[in-house]
Amino acid sequence: MSTVSVRYLVTDVDAAISFYTTHLGFEVVAHPAPGFATLSLGALRLLLSATEGPGGAAQPMPDGRKPEPGGWNRIQVHVEDLESTVDGLRAAGARFRNEIVEGRGGKQILLEDPSGNPIELFEATR
Repeated sequence: MSTVSVRYLVTDVDAAISFYTTHLGFEVVAHPAPGFATLSLGALRLLLSATEGPGGAAQPMPDGRKPEPGGWNRIQVHVEDLESTVDGLRAAGARFRNEIVEGRGGKQILLEDPSGNPIELFEATR
């Protein structure tokens, strides 16, 4: 398999499309209905599904729980210059869960999409 797909539940598919394409370089692959879109970045396909409507991803579980955005699982997007990327996103009004932290392999920060789904921005140690 050369492509990996990740599904994110979002409250507004159009707002999510705008966020991912404008700020993170994703491209729209398909937007066949108001409640669904497929975006791509390299080999990653990001499936955006609305939390309401007839789509399968929005349907309640047998125990009554409803799928919702957020959580802590996340995609990781590699960037060349984390500080300047963060500065640009902050200027555009983006929300972050934390400040830049440094670990063994590099620096990272958790960005939130318009629905609160986390995206890890990562700059590897050179």
